[in-house]
Amino acid sequence: MKTIPHEKIAASRKIKIGILNVLMRLSFLLILALLTGMIGYILIRGLPHVTWSLLSQKPSLLHDTDGILPNILNTIYIILITLIFVLPLGVGTAIYLNEYATKEKIVNVIEFATETLAGIPSIIYGLAGMLIFVQFFNLKTSILAGALTLVIMTLPTIIRTTQESLKTVPDSYREGSLALGAGKWHMIRTVVLPSSIDGIMTGCILSIGRIVGESAALLFTAGMANNILNTGQAFLPGNAGSTLTVALYMYAKERGEFDIAFAIAAILLILTLIINMSAKAVAGGMRGRA
Repeated sequence: MKTIPHEKIAASRKIKIGILNVLMRLSFLLILALLTGMIGYILIRGLPHVTWSLLSQKPSLLHDTDGILPNILNTIYIILITLIFVLPLGVGTAIYLNEYATKEKIVNVIEFATETLAGIPSIIYGLAGMLIFVQFFNLKTSILAGALTLVIMTLPTIIRTTQESLKTVPDSYREGSLALGAGKWHMIRTVVLPSSIDGIMTGCILSIGRIVGESAALLFTAGMANNILNTGQAFLPGNAGSTLTVALYMYAKERGEFDIAFAIAAILLILTLIINMSAKAVAGGMRGRA
């Protein structure tokens, strides 16, 4: 049997590794170019049309004005209301599945359900939210109904990311805390959660990104009104309001005003960047205190 010299094997392996490195770098450059081109094109087209009047007024056919102030406020309201509901539910469920649940079959069923829910199209959530929250619970088309629909949409993301983050905490941390006399909940609150705060904040950031970018589900539940609501009204049934993504759709698709649509897209990019940076800053502060 003829044997291949080690020098030839090493040379062949080196060539293959070099080709893979080149392909990986080309893939990275291609993705970077696509991302930079898309963001740059939106900012170049949109930023020149971002004016103070656009940001501080509401649209009016009588006065022939275009404004997105109600849409900015409605977007912030929906983000806050959704996070108020989804964070305790998602983090609490993940803690139960990872720290308290003892029946593996139940855990597997819940994990399978969350993975299935994460893959359902948003338009299905919109139809379900309209039937459940708008009609059955009689919340009518409102910010609250839209936020509750988004709670169901983002709950699987929070659960899965938090659960995976909790699994990365070494068992020695738990055993050491319990050995020192701490109760189970005290151990989770003071040891496990601070050690997994990065993963929890990652899930929060991903959820905020999905909330900010959602439009299909909100068309059926939150509505397309451009009324300026205060914080109390946003929590009450019957107060409809369109978000920035819904306004972008209306300006681009229904009215054909692409300059304003690109301006809204640029504002969405900047808003998402600000939210992500704020979430990372909060995570860093919580990690420092822990």
